[in-house]
Parts: sequence; C-alpha cells; structure tokens
Amino acid sequence: MKFRRFDVMIVGTGISGIYAALNLDKQLDILMLSKKELTLCNSALAQGGVAAVMDKDNDNYELHIKDTLIAGHYENNIDNVRILVEQGPTDVQKLQDKYGVEFDHKDDGSISLTREGGHSRRRIAHHKDSTGFEIETSLIEQVQQLKNVSVVNNSVLCRLERSEGLFFADVLTENGHEYYCANYVILATGGIGRVYNYTTNSAIATGDGIQLAYNLGAEIKNLSYVQFHPTAYADKNKEDRECFLISEAVRGEGAYLLNCNKERFMHKYEPERLELAPRDVVSKCIIEEQKLTGSDEFWLDISHKEPEFVKGHFPMIYNKVLEKGYDMTKGPIPIYPCQHYLMGGINVDGKGATNIEGLYAAGECSHTGVHGKNRLASNSLLEALVFSRLISEDINAHAVSDDRAEAEYDMPSPEGKALPDGIKTEVRNIMQRAYFIHPNYSEAEKGLARITELKELLENGGFEISAKYVETKSLVTVAYIILTEVMERKDKE
Repeated sequence: MKFRRFDVMIVGTGISGIYAALNLDKQLDILMLSKKELTLCNSALAQGGVAAVMDKDNDNYELHIKDTLIAGHYENNIDNVRILVEQGPTDVQKLQDKYGVEFDHKDDGSISLTREGGHSRRRIAHHKDSTGFEIETSLIEQVQQLKNVSVVNNSVLCRLERSEGLFFADVLTENGHEYYCANYVILATGGIGRVYNYTTNSAIATGDGIQLAYNLGAEIKNLSYVQFHPTAYADKNKEDRECFLISEAVRGEGAYLLNCNKERFMHKYEPERLELAPRDVVSKCIIEEQKLTGSDEFWLDISHKEPEFVKGHFPMIYNKVLEKGYDMTKGPIPIYPCQHYLMGGINVDGKGATNIEGLYAAGECSHTGVHGKNRLASNSLLEALVFSRLISEDINAHAVSDDRAEAEYDMPSPEGKALPDGIKTEVRNIMQRAYFIHPNYSEAEKGLARITELKELLENGGFEISAKYVETKSLVTVAYIILTEVMERKDKE
C-alpha cells in the first residue's frame, strides 16, 4: 500500500493547529487534517479572550502565575506555567501586529483588557465576546496563503501507526480512505466534550487524538481533571447536547449568580471572591445551593448594568439569549453547569513533545500541566498559542525536508461489519451518572465495568473502520481512562 509523504502532519485546525502551521519552516511540506470545515472547533467557540500580562503598570508575571496556581489547586507544572505566562504576551501581540487579529482597544490605542473569574487583575485581551472566532478566522486566512500547506477538509484520522521513524495514517475523506505518512505528527484534536450528555464543546470533540495517542503508547495524564463551566445557558427543553456558554467575562464585569428564589448565594460559600471564584469552585457552590434549596434552577443577572454597556461588551451572548426569549439587559438568564474543558490529556514536555519520538500534542488534547486541576479562565487560548509555537520551533530545529517519494506500508483493510447503534449514547449516560462535578464512586465502578466490555467489543469485534466507529472508539477509550483514574483516586482516599 502506498502512502503519500509529508514532512509534518497536523491533525486538527483549531488555533493550536493553525498557529503551529504558521510557525513551521516554510520549506517543510505540511498536511493539515480538518475533521469538518476549518472553523468548526472549540477554539472558534471561545468567547472571553486570551489572558496575558499586557499592562505591566498594573499587572506582572508573578501575579498571573499565582492566579494560575490558585485556580489549579497548586497541581500545576510550575516550569510550564512560567513558560506560558512569560512568553504569552509576545504571541498575543504577534496576533495583532503580524496576523491582523482585531482586539478591542481603549481610547489611547492600547488593548482593552477585561477581568474574569480567578484573575486578580484585568488581563484578558478580547474581541467583544467572540475572541476565539476572531483569532481562528484571522489565522485561517493567513495559513491559506501558505503554499507549503495542504488542507484536507472533512477528514477523519482513523488509524495512526509508527514504523521505522515514520507515522502512517489512514484518513477517511469525502473520497473514501486515503493514506498519508509523515516524519512528525502534531495532534491538535481538541477536547472530549461529547463523552457527556451536555457540553459547551462542538460536535467533533470526541477525544480522537487522545485515543490514537493512547493506542500508540503515548502517556495519558490526568484525564479525569474535567472542568465543568458554571454558567452554561440552561435550555429547559434539553434538546441540544451543545450548551451555549455564557462567558466568564459576564461575571467578570459584575454579573450576580442567583438561586431559584432570585437571591444571591455565593457569599455563603465564597465571602471574599463571590462570583469571581474559579470555575470549579463556583460549580461546586451551585451544587451545594441546589441541595439546600432542592431546585436546579439558577440564574445569572447583569441587568443592573447600563444596557448599552452590556450590549457593547457581549453582543453575541445578548443576541443569542434574546433568541431564547431573555433580554439580559432587563432581567436574569437561566444557567447551569455542564462539561466545558479538559485539563489532562496526552502528556507532553515543555516543547510539546510526547514520549514517542516525533509525536507532539498541542491545545486541549495535550497535558502540559499548566492548568493543574482546574483551568484559569482564558489561559486555554494562551496555551494553544505558546506551546504550538514551541512545537514548531522544536521541529524546525531538527527537521530536514525529506524525500517526497511515496512510502510503502501494509495496513489492514478498513472493511468490516456495521457498528451497532446506541453505544455513544450509553457511554454519555454512564459518564453523566458517574462523574458530574463530583464523582459518584458507586456509579463509576459499575460504569467502568460496562465501559471495559465495550472497549473489548470495539477492539476485537471486526467492525468497519468508519467515522462512526472512530468516534465511538474514542469516547469509549476516553471514558475508560477517566473512570479508571476516578476509581484509583478513590482507593487513595
């Protein structure tokens, strides 16, 4: 079987994947795989902004590091946190000066900075409340001009194997299975949101990169460190698995959290930080208040602010909830926690490299350790920028534009029997019962036993390697690793 050869294969076209491509040597032949269209990714959904010390008169690196460590419960990799914080401002400035990203500005021309939960200073650079989309689309425009980058849209990486220093990939495209190989692979495949019933993630966030890395023998670390965002829009109909996020920045600009009686309650649990406590703390406070009131009805209220201020700062959120029948300038909007982000993932070093030579991981699918046990708001886009650039610099230092001749490699046929329906739904229901905000060890133990059975079925069932099969296998693998970690943690308590 012949495999078309590239120097570098980037799997995923969110900000970490795109920024890596832009920083790679222009002499290298690069293949980029986009699971759907380029803009369908978690990066494009990021509302709040990117955290960086841009105002050194009122902020400094040590404060940003301290806030990151507090939010992460001091389980962070301090060396990588320092890399993140100290190198981040250069990348943020580069977005504006080199790649045309339009951040909001103050009257004096400096970048306007907002504040979010867990931050002791205003340090969030933003574009209204759609920062991720602004960065993503600006970078896509730049990468599409690169002649050394080939992008394959609507492509699912089904299998990834390594032999004699090369990575061999089976990619399902609109034209069927196609085969590629590369000296280096950067996994930038995003999060795992679809392992839960409700998530702020896009539909493609099924943990594919983590599953592929795991099966290659890469170290996976702290996958059970899942962040549940406290203020997802609470759609009472629960018809859509994708929950619209109400940005952290809304609380950062003064919004109140209210219980079912429309009363503030954070003072009972966090008298100093109130609504500006880190995300995991606020989510747990909501659950405690739910136990107290017996109701899962919660609200977020910023109607005490001037209407034009709210509309100007949060135009996308304002219009989105208005479509749902709520005017946030006149009253509160319904919210409730749901799955949002992954702190663990494919373990990497300070250069984004895994324990497998030539394999790198960036963004949400990676574990740099910068987030610890809980991510500080708006550090995710910063991590995507800094560590994807460091990956590119590491590859640039070692890569030689190689022979473009096709490579020969034997990979089994993707044909097989059809996968039965219902497995993904079963996995989501298990995870929702076993580990939402707090682990339910009884449900986790039962769930892990069933997930282990499903994992065995998928690995040995002789099923056709389709997009459905890949996503199902990914969700089962992710659930297996998470619940294994949850039960191991129980045994240590």
